[in-house]
Amino acid sequence: MKAMVLTDIVDMTENDTPLTLQEMPDPTSASNEIIIKVHTCGVCHTELDEIEGRTPPSSYPRILGHQVVGRVIESGKSAYRFKPGTRVGVAWIYSTCGKCTFCLSEQENLCPEFRATGRDAHGGYAEYLNIAEDFALKIPQEFSDTEAAPLLCAGAIGYRSLSLTNLQNGQNLGLAGFGASAHLVIKLVQNLYPDSKIFVFSRTEKEREFALELGASWAGNFSERSPKLLNSIIDTTPVWKPVLISLRNLAPGGRLVINAIRKENIDQHLLAEIDYPKELWLEKEIKSVANVTRKDVKDFLEIASRIPLKPEVQEFELEEANIALSELKSRKIRGAKILRIS
Repeated sequence: MKAMVLTDIVDMTENDTPLTLQEMPDPTSASNEIIIKVHTCGVCHTELDEIEGRTPPSSYPRILGHQVVGRVIESGKSAYRFKPGTRVGVAWIYSTCGKCTFCLSEQENLCPEFRATGRDAHGGYAEYLNIAEDFALKIPQEFSDTEAAPLLCAGAIGYRSLSLTNLQNGQNLGLAGFGASAHLVIKLVQNLYPDSKIFVFSRTEKEREFALELGASWAGNFSERSPKLLNSIIDTTPVWKPVLISLRNLAPGGRLVINAIRKENIDQHLLAEIDYPKELWLEKEIKSVANVTRKDVKDFLEIASRIPLKPEVQEFELEEANIALSELKSRKIRGAKILRIS
Protein backbone atom coordinates (compact mmCIF):
# COMPACT_ATOMS: atom_id res chain seq x y z
CA MET A 1 0.00 0.00 0.00
CA LYS A 2 1.03 3.62 -0.47
CA ALA A 3 1.83 5.56 2.71
CA MET A 4 3.55 8.77 3.80
CA VAL A 5 6.13 7.54 6.29
CA LEU A 6 8.24 9.09 9.06
CA THR A 7 11.63 7.39 9.52
CA ASP A 8 13.23 9.59 12.21
CA ILE A 9 12.88 12.81 14.20
CA VAL A 10 13.07 15.88 11.94
CA ASP A 11 13.40 19.59 12.73
CA MET A 12 10.86 21.13 10.37
CA THR A 13 12.51 24.55 10.54
CA GLU A 14 15.38 22.92 8.63
CA ASN A 15 13.51 20.23 6.64
CA ASP A 16 9.98 20.83 5.41
CA THR A 17 9.61 17.34 3.87
CA PRO A 18 9.78 15.03 6.90
CA LEU A 19 7.64 12.27 5.33
CA THR A 20 8.46 10.11 2.33
CA LEU A 21 6.04 8.30 0.03
CA GLN A 22 6.71 4.59 0.35
CA GLU A 23 5.21 1.22 -0.44
CA MET A 24 4.41 -0.45 2.89
CA PRO A 25 3.03 -3.96 3.55
CA ASP A 26 -0.75 -4.18 3.57
CA PRO A 27 -2.01 -4.69 7.15
CA THR A 28 -3.44 -8.04 8.22
CA SER A 29 -6.26 -8.47 10.73
CA ALA A 30 -5.91 -10.30 14.02
CA SER A 31 -8.99 -12.17 15.22
CA ASN A 32 -10.51 -9.10 16.92
CA GLU A 33 -9.43 -6.57 14.29
CA ILE A 34 -10.86 -4.95 11.22
CA ILE A 35 -9.06 -3.61 8.17
CA ILE A 36 -10.17 -0.20 6.94
CA LYS A 37 -9.70 1.22 3.47
CA VAL A 38 -8.84 4.82 4.31
CA HIS A 39 -10.75 7.60 2.51
CA THR A 40 -9.63 10.67 4.48
CA CYS A 41 -7.31 11.54 7.34
CA GLY A 42 -7.03 14.82 9.23
CA VAL A 43 -3.72 16.61 9.76
CA CYS A 44 -3.15 17.56 13.40
CA HIS A 45 -0.60 19.67 15.29
CA THR A 46 0.22 16.53 17.26
CA GLU A 47 1.83 15.21 14.10
CA LEU A 48 4.31 18.09 14.36
CA ASP A 49 5.04 17.01 17.94
CA GLU A 50 5.68 13.47 16.70
CA ILE A 51 7.87 14.59 13.81
CA GLU A 52 9.95 17.00 15.90
CA GLY A 53 10.37 14.62 18.83
CA ARG A 54 8.22 16.18 21.56
CA THR A 55 6.07 13.03 21.59
CA PRO A 56 8.02 10.73 19.28
CA PRO A 57 6.73 7.46 17.81
CA SER A 58 7.52 4.34 19.79
CA SER A 59 9.30 2.85 16.75
CA TYR A 60 10.25 3.59 13.14
CA PRO A 61 9.23 3.64 10.38
CA ARG A 62 5.86 5.05 11.44
CA ILE A 63 2.76 6.04 9.48
CA LEU A 64 1.23 9.10 11.17
CA GLY A 65 -2.41 10.22 11.29
CA HIS A 66 -5.15 9.79 13.87
CA GLN A 67 -8.29 11.35 12.36
CA VAL A 68 -9.13 8.49 10.03
CA VAL A 69 -12.31 7.81 8.05
CA GLY A 70 -12.85 4.85 5.77
CA ARG A 71 -14.81 1.68 5.13
CA VAL A 72 -14.37 -1.80 6.58
CA ILE A 73 -13.10 -4.25 3.97
CA GLU A 74 -12.14 -7.22 6.16
CA SER A 75 -12.84 -8.54 9.68
CA GLY A 76 -10.99 -11.04 11.85
CA LYS A 77 -12.72 -14.28 12.80
CA SER A 78 -13.97 -12.88 16.14
CA ALA A 79 -14.81 -9.36 14.93
CA TYR A 80 -18.56 -8.98 14.38
CA ARG A 81 -19.47 -5.33 15.07
CA PHE A 82 -19.06 -3.95 11.57
CA LYS A 83 -20.17 -5.48 8.28
CA PRO A 84 -18.01 -4.99 5.18
CA GLY A 85 -18.70 -1.57 3.69
CA THR A 86 -19.55 0.07 7.03
CA ARG A 87 -18.08 3.55 7.31
CA VAL A 88 -16.00 3.92 10.48
CA GLY A 89 -13.58 6.30 12.10
CA VAL A 90 -10.41 5.90 14.13
CA ALA A 91 -9.33 8.53 16.63
CA TRP A 92 -6.17 9.13 18.73
CA ILE A 93 -7.09 6.28 21.07
CA TYR A 94 -5.81 3.10 19.36
CA SER A 95 -5.89 0.75 22.36
CA THR A 96 -5.74 0.51 26.15
CA CYS A 97 -5.23 -2.36 28.58
CA GLY A 98 -8.93 -2.55 29.55
CA LYS A 99 -8.05 -3.81 33.04
CA CYS A 100 -6.48 -1.01 35.07
CA THR A 101 -8.27 1.29 37.53
CA PHE A 102 -8.51 4.02 34.90
CA CYS A 103 -9.97 1.75 32.22
CA LEU A 104 -12.55 0.40 34.66
CA SER A 105 -13.66 3.90 35.76
CA GLU A 106 -14.27 5.52 32.35
CA GLN A 107 -10.85 7.20 32.43
CA GLU A 108 -9.17 5.05 29.78
CA ASN A 109 -7.43 8.17 28.49
CA LEU A 110 -5.16 7.88 31.55
CA CYS A 111 -4.34 4.17 31.08
CA PRO A 112 -0.59 3.58 31.53
CA GLU A 113 -0.73 1.29 28.46
CA PHE A 114 -2.56 3.87 26.29
CA ARG A 115 -1.46 3.47 22.66
CA ALA A 116 -2.00 6.29 20.20
CA THR A 117 -2.96 5.93 16.55
CA GLY A 118 -0.16 7.16 14.30
CA ARG A 119 2.36 7.23 17.15
CA ASP A 120 2.37 3.77 18.77
CA ALA A 121 0.65 2.04 15.83
CA HIS A 122 0.38 2.88 12.15
CA GLY A 123 -2.18 5.58 11.35
CA GLY A 124 -4.14 7.01 8.48
CA TYR A 125 -1.56 8.62 6.18
CA ALA A 126 -1.93 5.43 4.14
CA GLU A 127 -4.35 3.44 1.99
CA TYR A 128 -5.22 0.90 4.72
CA LEU A 129 -5.25 0.63 8.51
CA ASN A 130 -6.00 -2.16 10.98
CA ILE A 131 -7.39 -1.74 14.51
CA ALA A 132 -9.29 -3.71 17.14
CA GLU A 133 -12.98 -3.36 16.28
CA ASP A 134 -13.84 -2.05 19.76
CA PHE A 135 -11.72 1.04 19.10
CA ALA A 136 -13.40 1.96 15.80
CA LEU A 137 -16.48 4.19 15.74
CA LYS A 138 -19.35 4.37 13.29
CA ILE A 139 -19.51 7.67 11.41
CA PRO A 140 -22.92 9.46 11.35
CA GLN A 141 -24.45 9.79 7.91
CA GLU A 142 -24.76 13.57 8.31
CA PHE A 143 -21.06 13.99 7.54
CA SER A 144 -19.04 13.42 4.42
CA ASP A 145 -15.69 11.65 4.75
CA THR A 146 -13.93 15.00 4.61
CA GLU A 147 -16.20 16.62 7.21
CA ALA A 148 -15.97 13.64 9.57
CA ALA A 149 -12.18 13.38 9.80
CA PRO A 150 -11.46 16.48 11.95
CA LEU A 151 -14.35 15.63 14.27
CA LEU A 152 -12.41 12.57 15.46
CA CYS A 153 -9.65 14.60 17.14
CA ALA A 154 -9.97 18.36 16.72
CA GLY A 155 -13.67 18.07 17.54
CA ALA A 156 -13.49 15.34 20.20
CA ILE A 157 -10.55 16.85 22.10
CA GLY A 158 -12.23 20.26 21.85
CA TYR A 159 -15.37 18.71 23.32
CA ARG A 160 -13.39 17.16 26.18
CA SER A 161 -11.61 20.48 26.78
CA LEU A 162 -14.89 22.37 26.86
CA SER A 163 -16.36 19.84 29.29
CA LEU A 164 -13.37 20.33 31.62
CA THR A 165 -13.86 24.11 31.73
CA ASN A 166 -17.11 23.70 33.73
CA LEU A 167 -18.53 26.55 31.63
CA GLN A 168 -22.08 27.60 32.44
CA ASN A 169 -24.44 29.23 29.96
CA GLY A 170 -23.90 33.00 30.00
CA GLN A 171 -20.30 32.84 31.18
CA ASN A 172 -17.40 34.18 29.13
CA LEU A 173 -15.06 31.73 27.38
CA GLY A 174 -11.61 32.50 26.03
CA LEU A 175 -9.83 30.59 23.27
CA ALA A 176 -6.05 30.98 23.16
CA GLY A 177 -5.08 29.95 19.65
CA PHE A 178 -7.55 29.44 16.82
CA GLY A 179 -6.74 26.33 14.84
CA ALA A 180 -8.78 23.26 13.89
CA SER A 181 -9.94 22.43 17.42
CA ALA A 182 -10.84 25.98 18.47
CA HIS A 183 -12.89 26.66 15.34
CA LEU A 184 -15.08 23.65 16.23
CA VAL A 185 -15.30 24.66 19.90
CA ILE A 186 -16.69 28.07 18.93
CA LYS A 187 -19.47 26.37 16.94
CA LEU A 188 -20.13 23.95 19.79
CA VAL A 189 -20.41 26.75 22.36
CA GLN A 190 -22.83 28.68 20.18
CA ASN A 191 -25.18 25.70 20.24
CA LEU A 192 -24.73 24.42 23.80
CA TYR A 193 -24.23 27.77 25.59
CA PRO A 194 -26.04 30.33 23.43
CA ASP A 195 -25.79 33.14 26.00
CA SER A 196 -22.03 32.82 26.45
CA LYS A 197 -19.61 35.18 24.74
CA ILE A 198 -16.37 33.98 23.16
CA PHE A 199 -13.09 35.91 23.20
CA VAL A 200 -10.25 34.74 20.95
CA PHE A 201 -6.50 35.33 21.19
CA SER A 202 -4.36 34.62 18.13
CA ARG A 203 -1.04 35.83 16.81
CA THR A 204 -2.23 35.97 13.17
CA GLU A 205 -4.65 38.49 11.71
CA LYS A 206 -6.26 35.90 9.43
CA GLU A 207 -7.12 33.65 12.37
CA ARG A 208 -8.60 36.62 14.27
CA GLU A 209 -10.69 37.56 11.23
CA PHE A 210 -11.85 33.95 10.89
CA ALA A 211 -12.86 33.87 14.56
CA LEU A 212 -14.95 37.01 14.15
CA GLU A 213 -16.56 35.53 11.01
CA LEU A 214 -17.64 32.54 13.09
CA GLY A 215 -19.20 34.73 15.78
CA ALA A 216 -16.53 35.55 18.36
CA SER A 217 -17.41 38.66 20.37
CA TRP A 218 -13.80 39.85 20.32
CA ALA A 219 -10.51 38.74 18.79
CA GLY A 220 -7.12 40.15 19.67
CA ASN A 221 -3.42 39.48 19.76
CA PHE A 222 -1.81 37.78 22.76
CA SER A 223 -0.36 41.14 23.76
CA GLU A 224 -3.86 42.55 24.27
CA ARG A 225 -6.02 42.25 27.37
CA SER A 226 -9.48 40.80 27.01
CA PRO A 227 -12.16 43.51 27.34
CA LYS A 228 -13.79 41.33 30.03
CA LEU A 229 -12.47 38.88 32.57
CA LEU A 230 -13.10 35.32 31.43
CA ASN A 231 -14.65 32.49 33.43
CA SER A 232 -12.80 29.83 31.44
CA ILE A 233 -10.06 29.71 28.82
CA ILE A 234 -8.97 26.85 26.56
CA ASP A 235 -5.34 27.09 25.42
CA THR A 236 -4.54 25.12 22.24
CA THR A 237 -1.15 26.67 21.51
CA PRO A 238 2.18 24.80 21.45
CA VAL A 239 4.04 27.36 23.62
CA TRP A 240 4.02 28.69 27.20
CA LYS A 241 3.45 32.43 26.78
CA PRO A 242 -0.35 32.07 26.26
CA VAL A 243 -0.55 30.26 29.62
CA LEU A 244 0.84 33.31 31.40
CA ILE A 245 -1.39 35.68 29.44
CA SER A 246 -4.47 33.53 29.99
CA LEU A 247 -3.99 33.60 33.78
CA ARG A 248 -4.02 37.41 33.64
CA ASN A 249 -7.36 37.33 31.81
CA LEU A 250 -9.08 34.81 34.10
CA ALA A 251 -11.78 35.93 36.51
CA PRO A 252 -11.51 34.86 40.18
CA GLY A 253 -12.38 31.18 40.41
CA GLY A 254 -11.77 30.78 36.67
CA ARG A 255 -10.23 27.72 35.05
CA LEU A 256 -7.57 27.49 32.36
CA VAL A 257 -7.67 24.22 30.40
CA ILE A 258 -4.49 23.43 28.45
CA ASN A 259 -5.28 21.36 25.38
CA ALA A 260 -1.78 20.43 24.19
CA ILE A 261 -0.06 17.08 24.30
CA ARG A 262 3.31 18.85 24.66
CA LYS A 263 4.60 22.40 24.96
CA GLU A 264 7.73 23.61 23.19
CA ASN A 265 10.59 24.69 25.47
CA ILE A 266 11.48 27.93 23.70
CA ASP A 267 9.67 30.15 26.22
CA GLN A 268 9.36 27.87 29.25
CA HIS A 269 11.32 30.40 31.33
CA LEU A 270 8.24 32.64 31.29
CA LEU A 271 6.57 30.41 33.89
CA ALA A 272 9.03 31.81 36.43
CA GLU A 273 7.44 35.21 35.81
CA ILE A 274 3.99 34.22 37.12
CA ASP A 275 2.98 36.80 39.72
CA TYR A 276 1.11 34.57 42.15
CA PRO A 277 -1.01 37.25 43.89
CA LYS A 278 -2.06 38.90 40.62
CA GLU A 279 -2.31 35.96 38.24
CA LEU A 280 -2.99 32.73 40.11
CA TRP A 281 -4.47 33.62 43.48
CA LEU A 282 -8.26 33.88 44.12
CA GLU A 283 -8.76 30.17 43.37
CA LYS A 284 -7.86 30.22 39.72
CA GLU A 285 -7.18 26.76 38.33
CA ILE A 286 -4.99 25.17 35.65
CA LYS A 287 -6.06 21.81 34.24
CA SER A 288 -4.54 19.79 31.41
CA VAL A 289 -6.26 17.58 28.85
CA ALA A 290 -4.79 14.10 28.39
CA ASN A 291 -5.88 12.16 25.30
CA VAL A 292 -9.53 11.21 24.74
CA THR A 293 -11.77 8.30 25.63
CA ARG A 294 -13.92 6.40 23.16
CA LYS A 295 -16.93 7.85 24.99
CA ASP A 296 -15.67 11.39 24.31
CA VAL A 297 -15.53 10.69 20.58
CA LYS A 298 -18.85 8.84 20.48
CA ASP A 299 -20.70 11.52 22.49
CA PHE A 300 -19.22 14.33 20.42
CA LEU A 301 -20.16 12.67 17.13
CA GLU A 302 -23.75 12.32 18.35
CA ILE A 303 -23.94 15.98 19.43
CA ALA A 304 -22.27 17.17 16.24
CA SER A 305 -24.70 15.18 14.08
CA ARG A 306 -27.71 16.68 15.87
CA ILE A 307 -26.57 20.30 15.44
CA PRO A 308 -25.21 19.51 12.73
CA LEU A 309 -21.72 20.89 13.30
CA LYS A 310 -19.77 21.16 10.05
CA PRO A 311 -16.04 21.95 10.07
CA GLU A 312 -14.25 24.29 7.69
CA VAL A 313 -11.72 22.22 5.74
CA GLN A 314 -8.80 22.47 3.32
CA GLU A 315 -8.14 19.33 1.28
CA PHE A 316 -4.81 17.84 0.15
CA GLU A 317 -3.85 14.64 -1.64
CA LEU A 318 -1.97 12.01 0.37
CA GLU A 319 1.23 12.85 -1.49
CA GLU A 320 0.82 16.49 -0.36
CA ALA A 321 1.03 15.64 3.35
CA ASN A 322 4.31 17.52 3.73
CA ILE A 323 2.72 20.66 2.28
CA ALA A 324 -0.18 20.45 4.74
CA LEU A 325 2.23 19.91 7.65
CA SER A 326 4.44 22.83 6.57
CA GLU A 327 1.42 25.14 6.38
CA LEU A 328 0.39 23.99 9.85
CA LYS A 329 3.88 24.68 11.14
CA SER A 330 3.82 28.20 9.69
CA ARG A 331 0.27 28.87 10.99
CA LYS A 332 -1.36 28.98 7.53
CA ILE A 333 -4.59 27.69 9.01
CA ARG A 334 -8.26 28.14 8.29
CA GLY A 335 -10.19 25.35 9.95
CA ALA A 336 -8.87 21.80 9.49
CA LYS A 337 -6.48 20.28 6.94
CA ILE A 338 -7.55 16.94 5.45
CA LEU A 339 -5.73 14.37 3.34
CA ARG A 340 -7.73 12.54 0.70
CA ILE A 341 -6.46 9.04 0.05
CA SER A 342 -7.10 7.99 -3.56
